[in-house]
Amino acid sequence: MQRLLAIAWLTWKAALRFRLFLVIAVLLLASVVGLPLLIEDDGTARGFTQILLTYTLTVITGLLGLSTLWLACGTLARDIEECQIQLVAVKPVARWQIWLGKWLGIMSLNAALLAISGASVYALLQWRASRLPAEEQTTLRTQVLVARGSLKPENLEREIDSETDRLLEDRLKQNPGARADLKEVRSQLREQVKAQYQLVPPSTIRQWTINLGLTRHFLRDQPLQLRIKFNAADRSPSGTFVGLWQVGVPGKTQFQQFPPMSLAPDTFHEFDIPPNLFDENGVLTISFANVNNTALLFPLEDGIEVLYREGGFGLNYARGLGIIFCWMSLLAAVGLTAASFLSFPVAAFLSLGVLTMVFSSGTLANVVSEGTIMNYNAETGVTGRSLADVVFVPFFRVALDVINLARGFSPIDKLSSGRSIPWEELGAAFLQIVLLLGGITGLIGIAIFQRRELATAQGTQ
Repeated sequence: MQRLLAIAWLTWKAALRFRLFLVIAVLLLASVVGLPLLIEDDGTARGFTQILLTYTLTVITGLLGLSTLWLACGTLARDIEECQIQLVAVKPVARWQIWLGKWLGIMSLNAALLAISGASVYALLQWRASRLPAEEQTTLRTQVLVARGSLKPENLEREIDSETDRLLEDRLKQNPGARADLKEVRSQLREQVKAQYQLVPPSTIRQWTINLGLTRHFLRDQPLQLRIKFNAADRSPSGTFVGLWQVGVPGKTQFQQFPPMSLAPDTFHEFDIPPNLFDENGVLTISFANVNNTALLFPLEDGIEVLYREGGFGLNYARGLGIIFCWMSLLAAVGLTAASFLSFPVAAFLSLGVLTMVFSSGTLANVVSEGTIMNYNAETGVTGRSLADVVFVPFFRVALDVINLARGFSPIDKLSSGRSIPWEELGAAFLQIVLLLGGITGLIGIAIFQRRELATAQGTQ
């Protein structure tokens, strides 16, 4: 451990010598202070705080990510190119200790920078919240600066798949030729079935039931929030649609009928639900009456959601920073692995290429779903095949699976919307990002570094 710490300290000295720590710290603090002056919001304290959290944490993650890759590539590659690594390698220090010591040094730098910037954002949020009117403070404490759990209606995927298979079987009996494009036919039928479960036609009432489960014991006398989102089949002259909501079952549970609400489509809306509107089994019943002249569609994924207070903002915020720290550990491993066998410019280029691929995961997902890079005709639904597809589509599929292991966590989105980041999610991030992805990448880097010849000429005069 003493040898690892010695290498880590040398990494700190290199960062301080090149002024990297000071420059990044200044940039991070400038982003925290400067962004509130530049961003535009909807004029509410809630909207400003959400945007502030999103922008500042995104900038902090981006700056830390780039500096981590730059330092990881530079600290090892330059030591090898400038023949400084030989002074360390001749000492009783194993190659793996050199590699791991540099990783520890980079991560301790990240920890310090993330703590400084994260604490600054937290202090800024608390300071601004304390200067708001009491009503605005209450809104922030219940909708943004809080850790809220989420409950949704029962998952209907099994029913949708079952109904789709039944319709597909009937379709094939009537038209056997549809087997030629069975995948496309099934996809279209599934979307039709799914729409039936999401659609609320005009002059009809739709009801959802949400089982609170064991959580109901902790929610007695506690207010809840209903979060909704819908899409409209047609546009409204005013841009909004009237919604009539009621929660509870008259005669069976306590009952709350809300006044008519003017709601915009394609956006999230939240409103408070009074306490104790669920029955003795913990079932909360929500009803919506569509009094508009057009059908409204509530997506199964995020159309209806009940939120409840699960904890405070401070600990939730720390868990979110913990997931960002896990991302930095993987970037450090990627940079050091690239520097284990490449020069500094090439290692930096390769690392940035990997980072670009991560940011392009949406494009990769489209390629994988369509099964081709450029030969998909959206009008006819016909997919062509080329030699490039045979090579790249399987590669993109594997790359997307790997990327999703790290990108399957969204701490910034959850923090800005007041969602809870449970300890289980932080633990899963540590296992998947640090131990699995970072561990495999680190083992590859250490294996390459162990076999690299350090005594060869480095091109210096």
